[in-house]
Amino acid sequence: MATLNDSHFDLFDLPPTYAIDSTKLDEAYRTVQAQVHPDRFAAAGDAQKRVAMQWATRANEAYQTLRDPLKRATYMLSLRGVHADAENNTAMEPAFLMQQMEWRENIEDAAAAKNVAALEALLGELRDQERMRFEKLAALIDSHADQAASEAVRQLMFIERVASEIGNQIEKLD
Repeated sequence: MATLNDSHFDLFDLPPTYAIDSTKLDEAYRTVQAQVHPDRFAAAGDAQKRVAMQWATRANEAYQTLRDPLKRATYMLSLRGVHADAENNTAMEPAFLMQQMEWRENIEDAAAAKNVAALEALLGELRDQERMRFEKLAALIDSHADQAASEAVRQLMFIERVASEIGNQIEKLD
């Protein structure tokens, strides 16, 4: 079995690539969980229970990270020493910054007009941008273009945040 310090990919015996076979990930997760589930150690001593809990927690965190494309990309970059977290690194290309401002203005206008159809159209546009950027991100990560991948991650974080805000606006208006 892997150690607690091994990568998420090592834990599940998967190749460290961005494209991931979700079926294999699910199967590997279930296998690891079956081996380390705390219920299996109910009669064990406190130390064994604690280790089982650490492993179960580790498996859950690894699974949640690898199954989410954005978290997986951020994790892979961190393994390479590149930290893409948006709070610490907000540098983005000017064209994307202009696009952000345009989206924000359109959201404000549509929300002020209580125009659900316009908000839904914006959400569709964001989802299209998200799909396109995820495809680009996969190529960037697999080709080790880490700085460009880091910027793509930050852009995707922004898009996800704005899409969530639009969803909340739509819920309020429905």
